[in-house]
Amino acid sequence: MATIFLLLVLIAAYALSMRRAAMWTYAALALGTWWVWSSGLFDGDGFWPSLDVISVLALLPVLALCALAIPSLRRTWIVAPAYSMVRKILPKVSDTEQQALDAGTIGFDAQLFSGTPDWDQLRAVPPITLSGEERAFLDGPTEELCRMIDDWQIRHGEHEVPEPIWDFVKKHGFLGMLISKSLGGLGFSGQAQSMILGKVASRSPDVCTIVMVPNSLGPGELIEKYGTDEQKSYYLPRLARGLEVPCFSLTGPTSGSDAATMRDIGTVTKGIYKGAETLGIKLSWDKRYITLGPKASLVGLAFHLFDPDKLIGDKDDVGITVALIPADHPGVNIGRRHLPCGSAFPNGPNWGSDVFVPMEFVIGGQKMAGHGWRMLMECLAAGRAISLPSSATAGAKSMLRNTTAYGRIRKQFGLPVGKMEGLEEPLARMVQTAYVNEAARAVTASMVSRGEKPSVISALMKYQTTERMRIAVNDAMDLHGGRGICDGPMNYLQSAYQAVPVGITVEGANILTRTLITFAQGALRSHPYLYKEIQACQAADQKQGLADFEPALLGHLAFSISNVTGALFHNVTGGRFAAAPSHVGETAEWYRQLSRASRSFALVADLTVAVLGGGLKTKQKITGRLADALSELYITACALKRFEDDGRPPADLPIVEFCARNGLYKFQEALRGVIDNFPDAGARILMRACVFPLGARLRPAPDWLGHKIVELVMQPGEVRDRLTRDIFISKDVNDATGLLEVTLQKVMQAEEAEKKLDRAIRKGDIKRFHGIDWIGDAFRKGVVTEAEATLLREVETLTARVIAVDSFDPVELKPHYMTAGHNARAAAE
Repeated sequence: MATIFLLLVLIAAYALSMRRAAMWTYAALALGTWWVWSSGLFDGDGFWPSLDVISVLALLPVLALCALAIPSLRRTWIVAPAYSMVRKILPKVSDTEQQALDAGTIGFDAQLFSGTPDWDQLRAVPPITLSGEERAFLDGPTEELCRMIDDWQIRHGEHEVPEPIWDFVKKHGFLGMLISKSLGGLGFSGQAQSMILGKVASRSPDVCTIVMVPNSLGPGELIEKYGTDEQKSYYLPRLARGLEVPCFSLTGPTSGSDAATMRDIGTVTKGIYKGAETLGIKLSWDKRYITLGPKASLVGLAFHLFDPDKLIGDKDDVGITVALIPADHPGVNIGRRHLPCGSAFPNGPNWGSDVFVPMEFVIGGQKMAGHGWRMLMECLAAGRAISLPSSATAGAKSMLRNTTAYGRIRKQFGLPVGKMEGLEEPLARMVQTAYVNEAARAVTASMVSRGEKPSVISALMKYQTTERMRIAVNDAMDLHGGRGICDGPMNYLQSAYQAVPVGITVEGANILTRTLITFAQGALRSHPYLYKEIQACQAADQKQGLADFEPALLGHLAFSISNVTGALFHNVTGGRFAAAPSHVGETAEWYRQLSRASRSFALVADLTVAVLGGGLKTKQKITGRLADALSELYITACALKRFEDDGRPPADLPIVEFCARNGLYKFQEALRGVIDNFPDAGARILMRACVFPLGARLRPAPDWLGHKIVELVMQPGEVRDRLTRDIFISKDVNDATGLLEVTLQKVMQAEEAEKKLDRAIRKGDIKRFHGIDWIGDAFRKGVVTEAEATLLREVETLTARVIAVDSFDPVELKPHYMTAGHNARAAAE
């Protein structure tokens, strides 16, 4: 009886810890346990406890626990000393770090950090929703723009986005999608912007870029949110109609990823502007990698502002400031071009020395001087969630659609190359990438559409979607072989291959976004208690700080204990009792596994922050792996939501399982990397015991499942269409991708006739060599019917065009200026 009682007490204590119970509940449980144990109830000796030496000694820790449940005693003995200690050792958060932390909003990332995610919060995010006007724009002007694009001519022929394309995007408002209708823009949602950019990207990364930049981190958004009334009324209609082309200049030679260290400076002074003495700024700057710079008429410029004469305030160091300068303003040097990976979109440097600009050029006017970093961080939190994730997702879908078509059309060893086991593996990877990238893109864009600025999620989305796109492009190149590496008008892979490194590098290089931003920022912003503790410890009013620190500290202690017990319980039981939302049917098991994984992540993340503290920034391998783990949780959860939003199509279930298995396996390996390499032995042992009590038992999706999902997409149908929705799809046989679509349909129609012909060739009845009409022989010998022979001839012609590679006269490949010089010399001779 006593053993059962103690077991029940332990179970109750464990359950309380998992549920993050208040201190008084532990005290009550401890006091009740002591009372029952000391009373002799199990021996029938009465109700009241006996106060012998052992009972009294056992009572002392119980009384101490009860004392800690009294707020005033707890505050004196524990909270106040902890508060004083943390205030002394906590490093000061710099102004730029504080502004970055304050930028953006906290969303579902906080649920994943909590260890007990509320799946209904994610499922409540609206599915893909476009207004009638937005859908008409996607199906109308966007489709028309895609049909206008000649990717080869842009990349090779002109090495420039042609003026008719510029004129079209200006005329139809592509450059002002986010500007409100009242100011001349389209006023589209984040979801619409994402889908429009994606469709254009599936046709041409260069054209997508000229549309993307004005609608991402650019002057338009900054002016609409922070500009003066005069700036809004003048510039926004002009930007919306394309009368102005903007660029934004942030990066310089010494300030790349660490943009806060920019050396570009402005000094508040007085100067002459439009013939009159004016309060303004003398600017010197040197910027590079500025997209749209060579074509820009307006230059957004970030710089560090100083006011030594105190002309606008009482501070010498005003801070980072953003101004909008006409490109033709005296002293502005602009127009030279970089060649980023040979891409054709305009990109180049700009610079100036001692250029005087009036104070009215500062976005938001004088009152916003020094607030530039906050402005940039807030805009980037939303923009980074839309621009590159949309283009990377569209690229992955295009790679899948074109590669599955080519893999079914192209044959080697008597078999479509896409059906070879060695090539099934990269094709399965491409299916997963297309599915999860689109799932996460849709959810994140929907968050932005309803007003969120998910700074942590936008960071992981940027680096994860572009990295997965890089793998998809490489997989596509592998399957196409020589067909993919020979550039020309019919090469539909080359532009994506060239653009991938650009996406990896811009808007925060992936390697630093992964190792320095995603988890480090996420741990502070999304942890349920950490940021509250930091804010309390840095409060100027220590009395108020202590009052705020106490609930945060107590909550954090309960959270940490709960993570240990919860992670251990769910990992021992294999997640069988983890939370899953109701009415999810076939995907309930994957929700449970994600809940289990979230508990493990919360434990490891919390211990990492507690143990490493201020040294977290230097442990970038650790933070990078934790960023990967967080990413897998979010993206896999989005994949489950996509399945529901699509109406739970049964044909997609194998794809969902493939994505879930691989996502959870990669999550496991990321956490295992953290634990195996954690610098503190005690924390490492605790993590391993709780996260892997039975070992790392998850495995990636099996080969048979990969085979199954590849079969689904190797033929035209609803699954392939759903996986590649909302990209540009041509049916024109004179277009490289249109030729693929038409040929694939014909190949599927001729499948039975091809089998008959192949059997006859293997038997030796028909010879298939150059100079022999083997299809005619097959018809004459009764192997195929006349209609089948006609179809086979059509397929043969189309297939030959699909697998052909471009070739050129050497003169065609010389740059235009060299060709012109050659022609002039030839004429002179």
